[in-house]
Amino acid sequence: MIPIPSGTRVWLATGHTDMRKGFDGLALLVQETLKRDPHGGHLFVFRGKSGGLIKVLWHDGQGMCLFAKRLERGRFIWPSPVDGTVA
Repeated sequence: MIPIPSGTRVWLATGHTDMRKGFDGLALLVQETLKRDPHGGHLFVFRGKSGGLIKVLWHDGQGMCLFAKRLERGRFIWPSPVDGTVA
């Protein structure tokens, strides 16, 4: 289990993301599209087009972390885009 500090916000990037992106590409999306600081300690969650893969970007105070989860069956249910983010 990875301890996430209380008060940490989770931001969902609505729509789908090119899941070939890594640390730098996702951090750039956070800055340019979501208008947030990727080093601010919040979690930023991205979903692939098929819906079976998510990636989570998080700066833990020491460095950037990138987590991924792929479903063997089914897909992640995602909210409809309003302004690009859901907090």
